[in-house]
Amino acid sequence: MKVRKANARDATVIAEFNRLMAEETEHRVLDINVLLRGVRALLKDTKKGIYFVAEVDGYVIGQLMITYEWSDWRNGNFWWLQSVYVLKEFRQQGVFRSLYEYVENMAKKRKDICGLRLYVERENESAQKTYEKLGMKRAVYEMFEKDFVME
Repeated sequence: MKVRKANARDATVIAEFNRLMAEETEHRVLDINVLLRGVRALLKDTKKGIYFVAEVDGYVIGQLMITYEWSDWRNGNFWWLQSVYVLKEFRQQGVFRSLYEYVENMAKKRKDICGLRLYVERENESAQKTYEKLGMKRAVYEMFEKDFVME
């Protein structure tokens, strides 16, 4: 398995993985064309974030996206792990662990990164256990949102 930064050639598979993830985790049907435009926008502008993919024999089997949150308390950025998806037939085989460790090692080498964060569905106990095994801890915060697009 190889982990690498995604590029424009990965846009279609990333958009499809995002579609599958929304369907699986939130039972939402997302417009693939909107997803594709969103993925391409991020891939063109690293100020928005960065995608990483895991591949086997040139075939993308998993993904993870990083976005940024400035912390004035820490004088550094948190990297938010988002759009995490692993093809079902490759789950429980260390794909997410490889993606996570790749990103964590990158972050630890940089003085401007103060930590990693992610959010997870309350009912997704399997994912929560995975994150805990990797050394992540539950935050003291609950999440609130006002979504101008999906509401």
